Amino acid sequence: MASKDTDDQRLNRIEVKIDKLAEAMISLARTEEKILSMERENQNHYDRMNRFSQKLDSIEIKVNENAHTVSIINRISFIGVAAVLGALIKMMWF
Repeated sequence: MASKDTDDQRLNRIEVKIDKLAEAMISLARTEEKILSMERENQNHYDRMNRFSQKLDSIEIKVNENAHTVSIINRISFIGVAAVLGALIKMMWF
């Protein structure tokens, strides 16, 4: 009888340890899944930021082109205004 009781206790302890190991494996699997999900999410954010960076680069190029065009238009406008003022002054004096 005593041997059977000790064997039962021993088997119970082994079962408890196996149950704890199974719970630990389940916890590890959940943690691994969370880590994989976070990595996918980080990769998506990285890709999205790269697309924004490319868009920003193209916008910067367009802005520089527009700034050059506006600069030319300003120069032409100032030359035109100066020519009109010069013509008016010439007409007033002569």
